Amino acid sequence: MSVENTTVTRDLRDLENPTGNVYESIAVIGKRANQIALNVKEELNSKLQEFATSSDNLEEIFENREQIEISRHYERMPKPTLVAIHEFQEGKVYFRNPSEEAGEDK
Repeated sequence: MSVENTTVTRDLRDLENPTGNVYESIAVIGKRANQIALNVKEELNSKLQEFATSSDNLEEIFENREQIEISRHYERMPKPTLVAIHEFQEGKVYFRNPSEEAGEDK
């Protein structure tokens, strides 16, 4: 997946097209970004748990290069918002509007 690591100017009409409403699109992107952030945080925490010890001393903290490399890898990853926007524009995000579905049932 090639997601930009920096901010990119986007045409709001492109974001509006899938839902018909730019605000609804942004809400969908925001919810997806929260899901991605939670998944990345859980993944990072599980990897860092391997390095947790009951008695930490300063020497162990500064000498653990593998832990530092894992942290740097996650810092270089694109932000969850950028990933969510990319997925949304590619049509990879499933979303629905319950209020519209309720209106169809009447």
